[in-house]
Amino acid sequence: MSYHGFDFQKAFNQPPVLENYNAFTTHGALQEVTDAFGTNWISEQATAFGKITGSRDMINAGMLANKQSPVLKTHDRFGNRLDVVEYHPAYHQLMDMAIRHQVHSIAWTSSQHGYLAHSILSFLKQQTDEGSSCPLTMTFAVVPSLKIEPAIAEEWLPRVLSREYDERHIPYFEKKGVTFGMAMTEPQGGSDVRANITFAIPVGNGIYKITGRKWFCSAPMSDAFLVLAQTHKGLTCFLVPRFTPDGVQNKIWFQRLKDKLGNRSNASGEVEFHEAWGRIIGEEGRGIANIMEMVRHTRLDCAVGSAATMQRALAEVIHHCHHRHAFGKRLIEQPLMKNVLADLCLESQAATLLSMRLAKGFDDALHDEEALHFTRIATAVGKFWNTKRAVLVLGEAIECMGGNGYVEESILPRLYRDIPVNAIWEGSGNIQALDVLRAMHKEPASMEALMNYFRKAKGLDPALDGQLQALEALLAHPADLELKARIVVEKMALAMQAIEMIQVAPPAVARLFCEARLSEKRNLTWGALAHELVLKEVIDRTHLWS
Repeated sequence: MSYHGFDFQKAFNQPPVLENYNAFTTHGALQEVTDAFGTNWISEQATAFGKITGSRDMINAGMLANKQSPVLKTHDRFGNRLDVVEYHPAYHQLMDMAIRHQVHSIAWTSSQHGYLAHSILSFLKQQTDEGSSCPLTMTFAVVPSLKIEPAIAEEWLPRVLSREYDERHIPYFEKKGVTFGMAMTEPQGGSDVRANITFAIPVGNGIYKITGRKWFCSAPMSDAFLVLAQTHKGLTCFLVPRFTPDGVQNKIWFQRLKDKLGNRSNASGEVEFHEAWGRIIGEEGRGIANIMEMVRHTRLDCAVGSAATMQRALAEVIHHCHHRHAFGKRLIEQPLMKNVLADLCLESQAATLLSMRLAKGFDDALHDEEALHFTRIATAVGKFWNTKRAVLVLGEAIECMGGNGYVEESILPRLYRDIPVNAIWEGSGNIQALDVLRAMHKEPASMEALMNYFRKAKGLDPALDGQLQALEALLAHPADLELKARIVVEKMALAMQAIEMIQVAPPAVARLFCEARLSEKRNLTWGALAHELVLKEVIDRTHLWS
């Protein structure tokens, strides 16, 4: 109804909903890295998948899966134990979509560049929903640990790598496909898993009875978990399925689900093992080493996922600023807003390149020993930096959209709540920084591989040379390194980002990054870039608006 020309039924100067766009073809930087790293063969699949992940259907599924949080059912109405987690159908829709498109499996089934292909698909999947990425990541990452025991691998891998999602709570050997979780930390220890007191008693033929409590069990609806427990030789890794091989529900009793800040579509629970059936993986006392391959792979996905969430937020913000007018111009045309957006996009692109360079390292490591050593230290560096910076990017992204970005009908508040988990899961920032120091001392070949990577980059840019000189000066004083570990890792991460930007991004964009992030005159606030002529190019590489 109108009143003196005022239409109360229709708002104006509001952007349309961002939906039904292609999350791959609109992201110039991701396409550039696909070309630069030799994974053009995945472009057709990524284009098809990007259309799905940018569709209205999948965007709505992500919203619904987070609004309707999982519910734990410990018992039926007669008092019998159930220990099942119930989800909104949208969650299963997301899982089915990802598994059918090989997000969890392509790293292991592809004959070339499998890790890069996985990371590109994961990057696109993450933009629909953070929570359902957790079980997908663990199902992807469990493969190296399962391969330690050939008999276990033979039994489980066909189901792990299946492209069929099977949500039924039935014995694993009756299912078309399975997912994996993990249970490592305990109330008294957290990241200090050597303080764990859950114990395992052997009963013969590699089978153990496990008793204890875990403070965080990731993805408790999974068909099996990797679990750390003490034996008389120390911490040991076990495969603990929801059902034993004779089809009886295992004695894995969930106490409650965590009421988390974000990541709400994914269940995380507290669990007790009451002489639960478990099968040893590897040797007794080698549990940390045997589970760390899974952890290293999940850390890769943390770096990729943080970059993806930055991208999803900025796609929303750039879309908003193209449609929203203020003070006589579209927001995207306002010089200061353009500066802020370009600075955020520069961060997002550098994070994307860093995460994909890590994935390339995983691929190279299959036939290059130095690349293997490189990834062992570089993964911790990339995980530390991308997850830290993403939190800052999301805060500024919300501000760019103003009140529209602060309301729950926008996707921004959910992304803002989701993003900190990547910094905490699989080792917080301090753990990553200390892991870098540990690698420097206990795996000197990894540090040598990283320094070789840096030496090859000398002369590419004056600011990068200065960054590498500052890093070398820090490393020359080993007595101070634990105190200054975060400074060391920050300099490593920025140098890695600069190198990849120089090698992949357009020259003007790479120079802008080096000036903005490595120069002694760099600024701490967003929106302090000096070269206006490059800003539009930077923004368009993040999200090609049409």
